[in-house]
Formats: sequence, C-alpha cells, structure tokens
Amino acid sequence: MDRISFKIGTVFFITILLVEGVLFYYLHSSIIHSRIDEELASLQTRGNNHRDILETSYSQETIHHITAMESKTDTHVIITDQTGEVVSSSVPTDHSMQEIITGTPEDVPRAGLVLENDWKDKQYIASVSPLENSGAVYMFKNTERVQSLIAKLNKHFWLAGILLLTSMAVIILFLSRFITKPVIKMNEATSKIRQGDYSVTLPRGGKDELGELAESIQVLADDLNHMKRQRNEFLASISHELRTPLTYIKGYADIAAKAGTTPEDRSHYLQIIHEEATKLSGLVKGLFDLAKMDENTFTIQKETVELCEFMRGIHSRMAPSFNEKNIALNFVCHGEVYIEADPTRFEQIIINLLDNARKYSEAGTATSMQVFKKSSTVHIIVKDEGKGIPEEDQAWVFDRFYRVDKSRSKALGGSGLGLAIVKELVEAHGGKITLSSKNGKGTTFEIII
Repeated sequence: MDRISFKIGTVFFITILLVEGVLFYYLHSSIIHSRIDEELASLQTRGNNHRDILETSYSQETIHHITAMESKTDTHVIITDQTGEVVSSSVPTDHSMQEIITGTPEDVPRAGLVLENDWKDKQYIASVSPLENSGAVYMFKNTERVQSLIAKLNKHFWLAGILLLTSMAVIILFLSRFITKPVIKMNEATSKIRQGDYSVTLPRGGKDELGELAESIQVLADDLNHMKRQRNEFLASISHELRTPLTYIKGYADIAAKAGTTPEDRSHYLQIIHEEATKLSGLVKGLFDLAKMDENTFTIQKETVELCEFMRGIHSRMAPSFNEKNIALNFVCHGEVYIEADPTRFEQIIINLLDNARKYSEAGTATSMQVFKKSSTVHIIVKDEGKGIPEEDQAWVFDRFYRVDKSRSKALGGSGLGLAIVKELVEAHGGKITLSSKNGKGTTFEIII
C-alpha cells in the first residue's frame, strides 16, 4: 500500500532536489564571485589610497609609514620606482610576487589594475596602482586567506543543504502520506467492490479531484449494493410473478379436467385460468417491452397530438373504474396544447399512472389530471390523495419489480413493472418524469415534455 506514497515521495524529492541543487549552485557561484570581486576591489582601492598619499608626500617617512601599517594586516604592499626596482616592502618579496611585478603591463590605467585574480591555483591575488612619474604601488593578498573564507562559506552551504534536504524529506514524507492516504483508502474500497463486498464507507473529502473521486466511488458502491439487492429481488419477483399464475393455471386445469366436475364449476375454473393467463401474458409483454427498450429496438411513432382532447378521452374511459371505488377523477386543461408523441405509448403512460392512483387511494378521495404549457415545455400532472410513498422508497420506485408494498397483496395486484415502463416511455419521448409524495397524503407525478 505504501508503494504509491514511496513513488510520489521519490518523484517529489528528486524534482525538488534538482531544483534546489541548481539554485544552490547558482547562489554559491554568485556569492563566491561576488566575494572575490569584493576582495579584489578592496585590494585595488587600498593600493589607490596608498598611491594618493605617496603622490601628495613622496618621502622615506611616508613610504616607511605605509609599509609598516600594511605589515600588521593580511595584505602586503610593495612600492617600486620607475625602473621596477623595489623601494620598500611590508614583507620580504618572494618569487611569486616578483613574477607578478615582472608581468605588469606598460600601460596601467590611473584607476589601477588587477594583476592576478586566480585565487584557486595562485599564491596571491594582486593589484597595481601607478605613481605619477615615481613607479607603482603593488598590493598582494595571500590566497590561503581567501580560500579559508570560501571554505567557511562552503561549510555553511553544506550545513544549510543538509538541513534543507532533511526537512524536505520529512515534509515530503508527510505530504505524500497525506496525499496518498485517501488514494489508499479508495484502492481498498475498490478491492472490496471487486470481491463483491459493496459495504464500503469512504470519508467525505474536499472539493478537489480526490474528493470527487471518493464521492464517485461511494456512489458506485451504493448503486452496486442497491443493484445487487434489486437483482435478488428481481429474480425473486420474476419467480413469484411467473409461479403464481402458472400454479393457478395448472391447479384449476387439473380440477377442470376431472370427470366429476360440474359444467358450472368447470366454467368458473376456466374463467380463472383465462384471467391468470391474461395476467401472465401482460407480465411477459411488459418484460418484453423493457427488454426492447434496453436494446434500443423499441420504436416510437410520433405524430402531432392535441393533448387536451387526448387526455379528455382517457379521462372518459378511466372515470367509471374510479367511480366504482368512490374516487373522484378530475381533469383540468384549458385551450389547446400540442405535442409530438406516439398516441398508443403515451396513453400507456397515463393509464399506468392513473391505475396506480386508483389502486393506492381510498374511497372518498380525489385524483386529478392537469395539463398546462409553461414557456417551451408541456407539463402533465397526475395527483392522488392515496397512501403516498415513503421517502426512503421514492428514489427506487421507477426500478423494475420494485414495490413499496413488499407483501405483494393480491388485492392490489401489479407486477412492479408499471412505473419502470412509464419512465422508459417518457424518456423515449424526450421528456422526464418526477414525483413528490408524503406518506399518507398522496403522490404527485409530473411529466415534462
């Protein structure tokens, strides 16, 4: 599980190491060059100052004063005459100093000149300041002191580098753990999902991509868990819905075939067999319609339909069955409202919704049908005052074989396919269907085309 944090940490570490290495190298080089330039400028300025004093008062006393002063510092001064001979020196002149003096060019500018700046390989860095008609002032500084200064600077850089690398490693370790912890949890969750265990719970993340991914995995797990339950319920429902009418058909067929059965009883049994066969045929047809919708082989033959007149015809045909249960069926539609729809399929949608309203409403209540146009959309509302749908069931009522009433009461009937077919047909017409319901106060279905 730590492989991803190791990889991320390694990538971060190498990337930052390269960036910091380049920056450190540039900073180190800049500081060293700046420090050497300061040393050379200081040496040249010191020589120019001595030169100015000598030009003001060129005497043995002044020369002695200058050399005596420099003998107590880390720089050395050599004063020469016009012929290049050494007049005075703060230290004994060695071979390296003599080589630098001998190599002095003829035309030295008034501001002075750096004669040697190689602090790495030479014994001295040096500058020269010309004396007007009197020779020159040479300034020297032993490179051991410069190298010691650079060594101290390098030591500080190494210490800073080690501290930076250590702190960077610790920070990257915690950062990579912080970044990869949710990824590891998501990996564990997907492993459980792959093994068929959908009972995963991921902590709510932030609004970034990792948080969105965790939320997507959680939604996927919940959906798969629901689909697993739905599949089991689907198989149980199919088994029940097919077995029940087949049991009736077989049982009553056996009784009707007995020799002692009276014509009246046989006729009654045949009527039951016919009803169960009709119910079984409707169930198979519903399943067949859904299968065709899934395979996109379900055709919708649209034509222009005047919706008020169309719904009025459905109201006339359905009203007697509502009156039979002492339920009022009201219809409201003003003017003319036109849509492009398949009349047969659209009638199936409305009848399914009305059939549900009638089944789950008590006597003395009312069911209403309403059609109106709003902007560029047409709204169709079927509202009842029945049992209502519990909030926890509302998200699933359009699923196949899903029943709010799990008892499969024969009095209510139904196969659990009606609303699934309604949803598919509405979407096939380019619309959507929504519901709002309160337990014990009724349900409202709204179709928007």
